[in-house]
Amino acid sequence: MEVPAIVTDSTRLTIGELATRTGVAVRTIRFYCDEGLLDVQRTSAGHRVFDPSAAERLMLLRRLRSFGIGLVAIGDVLAGARSIEEVIAAERAALDHELDALSRRRSLLRAVEHCAPDSLNLLAAVTDPQAARDALGRFWRRQLTPLPTAVIDDFIDMNVPEPAADARPEHLIAYAELVATVTDPALSAAMFDTIRHRGTPGIRDERRLLAEVADACLSAAPLVAAGRAPTPGAELDHYVDAHATARGLADTPAFRRQLLADAEGADQLRRYWRLTATLTGEMVTSGAAHLWLFDALAASTP
Repeated sequence: MEVPAIVTDSTRLTIGELATRTGVAVRTIRFYCDEGLLDVQRTSAGHRVFDPSAAERLMLLRRLRSFGIGLVAIGDVLAGARSIEEVIAAERAALDHELDALSRRRSLLRAVEHCAPDSLNLLAAVTDPQAARDALGRFWRRQLTPLPTAVIDDFIDMNVPEPAADARPEHLIAYAELVATVTDPALSAAMFDTIRHRGTPGIRDERRLLAEVADACLSAAPLVAAGRAPTPGAELDHYVDAHATARGLADTPAFRRQLLADAEGADQLRRYWRLTATLTGEMVTSGAAHLWLFDALAASTP
């Protein structure tokens, strides 16, 4: 800040001397003074003068500007409110975000070039990555109520993929199709009913049922990852027992036939999970494990 004062100390630097010492143009020094980044006083004649330490301060300012650091952040450094390391780290993070956004935009444009003209509206739904992921998250939060929020969050982190910033066109198209599917009430109803086997009545504790089904899917996941064909075994027994217990019933052949009969709607879910698999690659999703258990149930039921 400029401080009006009568200055006679010969050790003070005039603005011209400061410019010569630092190689910074006089008009630039004036600008920094006006922005409050350099401490300045005035002589009785009104001329700007600076403490010799201003040269070092000005050089630090210029170095930070050369890295693209904004004046507000530089002001924080000069005032001691933030360290140089903090400011540089924040600038790098902001640049990473900008580069990520540019990469996503380029990938979307490339996908548009590769898709059919009628897919333009489809891809427009994923131009905002956060909105697209939020749509998938809302879908699963409705599906998995009444599980605890933390459990649902973990499920979403594992099973709701987000394409990489430099995703290939086919991945972005699959993601756009995935987002579009969750707006279909028919899929929502089919997913809800199939997860719970709602066609088999008598569920007493839905929360426990969903937790046990999740455990059964986890036990089946290694078999899915290994490429094992769906077959009866401990994993399927766990799954069937979860449904039987939730209804206060026993695991009997008749009960398995009933579960199988009301699992026919699972076919509507396969497309959703195939699209998910396109994005997740080799990672086994809960849906893939669930479908494996459906198929194992079919293989075990005469």
